[in-house]
Amino acid sequence: MLSWQLRKRLPLILVLVAGWLLTGLAGSAQATAGSWSSQIPSLMVAMSDRASASQAATPPTAANNVQLAQLGRIQWQFQHSPGVLLNAWLCHPDQCVALNGMRGSTTALAGRAAEEPLHFRFALRPGQRPVRVQGLQLIVNYQ
Repeated sequence: MLSWQLRKRLPLILVLVAGWLLTGLAGSAQATAGSWSSQIPSLMVAMSDRASASQAATPPTAANNVQLAQLGRIQWQFQHSPGVLLNAWLCHPDQCVALNGMRGSTTALAGRAAEEPLHFRFALRPGQRPVRVQGLQLIVNYQ
């Protein structure tokens, strides 16, 4: 038989235990941190008034819980002929970020859905001749 004091506190104890169980279950459903990388085929950039988009880079199916994850730091690199003036962006379906060089890293897309595809966009600056952009690579960290 339960004592009077225990019976009085039983609703509070049940609420606390239920909250503890739910917190534990929610915590186990959280995404694990990880990373993936992608090589993207080269592309020809021929216009200054309209950007050219690369093929999309998507996380591999083996990426752990990426569907529940958010982007963290993304490292990029690409190459083109010396002396070419080119505008470059890294794009998520929700946002594009201007890139300041042929290699670097950014956290500007942090918090966006990690399962969404990413792609590069390029546009020539006025007066530039068409150029092939190659060696496109992404390393994506997520959590």
